[in-house]
Amino acid sequence: MSTTIELPEEVIHFELPEAVQNRLQYLLDRQDAGEELTSDERDEAEGLVELAEFLTYLRLTAQRN
Repeated sequence: MSTTIELPEEVIHFELPEAVQNRLQYLLDRQDAGEELTSDERDEAEGLVELAEFLTYLRLTAQRN
């Protein structure tokens, strides 16, 4: 059974707050530079990437409708 969820148009404007984007970029830059992140930092980075991907998915879905 398929369910359709209506998304408000405002969803296309959802973005991570600047401070959160900056934190994610900082962690990714450190990782790219070969620094080993702590377990907590890796978990944080993975969670932020998942959140960013989810927001991107919502924006793309809202734009198609």
